[in-house]
Amino acid sequence: MPRERLNGIEIPSLDDDVFESDDKKALDQAEKVIEIKLNKIVDFPNHPFQVREDEEMLELIDSVGRNGVLMPAIVRPTEDGKYQMIAGHRRKYASEKNDKATMPALVRNLTDDEATIIMVDTNLRQRQNILPSEKAFAYKLKLDAMKRQGKRTDLTSVPVAQKFIKKTSREILAEEVGESQDQIRRYIRLTYLSKELLEYVDNNKIALRPAVEISYLTQEEQQSLLYYIQLNDCTPSHDQTIRMRKMHDDDTLTDDTIRNIMEEEKPNQVEKFRITKNRIEKFFKPSTSAKEMENEIIKALEYYQRYKNRNKNRGER
Repeated sequence: MPRERLNGIEIPSLDDDVFESDDKKALDQAEKVIEIKLNKIVDFPNHPFQVREDEEMLELIDSVGRNGVLMPAIVRPTEDGKYQMIAGHRRKYASEKNDKATMPALVRNLTDDEATIIMVDTNLRQRQNILPSEKAFAYKLKLDAMKRQGKRTDLTSVPVAQKFIKKTSREILAEEVGESQDQIRRYIRLTYLSKELLEYVDNNKIALRPAVEISYLTQEEQQSLLYYIQLNDCTPSHDQTIRMRKMHDDDTLTDDTIRNIMEEEKPNQVEKFRITKNRIEKFFKPSTSAKEMENEIIKALEYYQRYKNRNKNRGER
């Protein structure tokens, strides 16, 4: 491009390719795709998305076996000379299943919050089937990262809308993922559920709104509820969980009140013989689940039945 002259000397313009090449070199150093050994890639800490060997994964394994990894993963270097996976956990798993030693990855120097936001965004965008628990922890991770960015003063660290339009982090997140702010709040409440109850939500046995009400109960109250869910082979209705939460708020929720609520007749309840927990818990360890208790009781009854049959046969001889 033409250059200005001063006293016969060429003066490069600001658009000169000298500056462009420097910028390009810096960009190339900051981001480049390289082949990385799989054993050098570590998982993202507290990664909310599961790597499930479902139909979608089987297709990916087959694709990687035939064509290799077509879309490079995104990683960032760690202090110990390894790389932390930001996006590409499923591609790494598919590579391992095909006995590959390396995979292509884009190396980026990212802060913790930048890495978290990219990790969440890429997984939400690329995955087809996302569990409620995955959304819950992903939304929480990203929202926390956005809030931390919002507290910083440098212009490059905060979304433009958050700085100049004064939108909250929750508003921006809701727009980005296509959910209402209330729905974002509901999903994040799921992170307060026990692991066992969260599995009921993921398996579509407890709906989102009843699960939100349960999330306000203490862990002890949740364990008591879990016991009666397993004992009665039914899950609480939304109305029942609302009552439990209100009793929790009033400090009147006890094991007995949870039992009484869960023993109410409901359409999804299977009729079965019941034994109250306090009559049998002395025979089991405190950590024993209702299902484990049930299995042990059945085994004991089967043993007792065989014992009676043997005595009966002896008497007939």
